[in-house]
Amino acid sequence: QVDLVESGGGLVHPGGSLRLSCTRSGSDVGIHSMGWFRQAPGKQRELVADITHISSLRDYADAVKTRVTITTDKTKHTVYLQMDRLTSEDTGVYFCNTRVSTGTWGNYKDYWGQGTQVTVSS
Repeated sequence: QVDLVESGGGLVHPGGSLRLSCTRSGSDVGIHSMGWFRQAPGKQRELVADITHISSLRDYADAVKTRVTITTDKTKHTVYLQMDRLTSEDTGVYFCNTRVSTGTWGNYKDYWGQGTQVTVSS
């Protein structure tokens, strides 16, 4: 069992910044990646950014790649999402995710945090 605890959401004005944090419980065994997804009202959940555990390869959604940075502190089992120049399009619930190997090559299980609300509004 993996637990994810998120923090850092809130209300921010357009053009502002936020940093989200997510701390994972448990060991590093089998961890493939950690990342952030978001879900806007009436829309499907979508990837914002993720980072692989061993090699720290990063992947960003096209809509955010010039404004968002994902980093990780492996000693704290924590992943951070720094978001700058926020717009109303960034409003939504942000979910932390970690992908864990099941032990079978190529198969993973996703774990999710409860989500943190980000609202960009003037």
